[in-house]
Amino acid sequence: MDTAVFRLDGVTKRYGELVALDNATLEAGANEYISFLGPSGSGKTTLLRVIAGFEAPEAGRVHFQGRDITNVPAHERGIGFVFQNFALFPHLSVIQNVGFGLTHGKSGLTPAQVEQRALEMIELVGLSGMEGRGVDQISGGQRQRVALARTLTMQPKLVLLDEPLGALDANLRGRMRNELRAIRERLGVTFVHVTGSETEALAMGDRVVVLDRGRIIQIGAPGQVYDHPASPDVAHYLNRFNLFDGKLNAGIFTGAFGAVPVPAAVKGDRDVYAVRYDRMQAVPVGTATAGPSLRATFIASEYLGSAVMNFFDAGDGHVIEMEHHLSLGAPQEFEPRQDYLLTWNPEQAIVFGREVR
Repeated sequence: MDTAVFRLDGVTKRYGELVALDNATLEAGANEYISFLGPSGSGKTTLLRVIAGFEAPEAGRVHFQGRDITNVPAHERGIGFVFQNFALFPHLSVIQNVGFGLTHGKSGLTPAQVEQRALEMIELVGLSGMEGRGVDQISGGQRQRVALARTLTMQPKLVLLDEPLGALDANLRGRMRNELRAIRERLGVTFVHVTGSETEALAMGDRVVVLDRGRIIQIGAPGQVYDHPASPDVAHYLNRFNLFDGKLNAGIFTGAFGAVPVPAAVKGDRDVYAVRYDRMQAVPVGTATAGPSLRATFIASEYLGSAVMNFFDAGDGHVIEMEHHLSLGAPQEFEPRQDYLLTWNPEQAIVFGREVR
């Protein structure tokens, strides 16, 4: 028996010569929050639109609640979709927007029943008392909740969210992340959330699906994806690892920092040495180091609130980033255009290699 809420089997989508999705296979269970993460053009929104029925794949099948819906029109799928721009009707009130699908669809509900369900969803998203306002009289975060409530009134078993927090300010994004998870847990339905923010994906998803150039390159729990990227591309996209090209041979990685023993490595399509930003240290040139070291020139620092990012030029256009969390104390002071040695504990590096079996 198929217990997945939805399942994709080898889905491929092309736009002319561009392969937007390449043999995507995925399934989601009931009551799960899944984050789709990837850079612009990775295929994450296309994948969402294929699930919703707004795009038809050239190959592969889409299953929802145990049936093949590949050729079923979007409006007959019973899948909710929250658009990035909310797509609200400006001439309608909050409650009219929320009840729109039931009022104009084939719900079979009386006007009183539509109003009752709309009010229940308005209360669920925390907008009680605002049902009579126009959507131009409420804030961006409140409009986002109206769009979610409108989708939830249809009682879907699957809700798709296309970068729903992208138009909100940073403080409101943080609050809405918590609220979206709480709403999903109360309803017990599956949410699929597309985002380009690794922070958002890791904070919200029970599982994170990482896409790059139309392919699903890793699926896992947030901690697994963050700490154990499956490929150099995942490590690079998560913006937490410096990548060094080189050569892995017989357990020795040779790169710009010299030759380093590698006790364990991950299978990769190229030889890459990866060090997390917050695992690197900078010391004066001439300092004896216990681990590998690389000479680089300090460029600039960037204050991020909870951390400071330091940027170093290692030559040939290779910029190395080093992160210092302010919870660990005051940051180091570096002299502009001064050379330093960047060093790290090799046991904390991740190595990808073609020789790994």
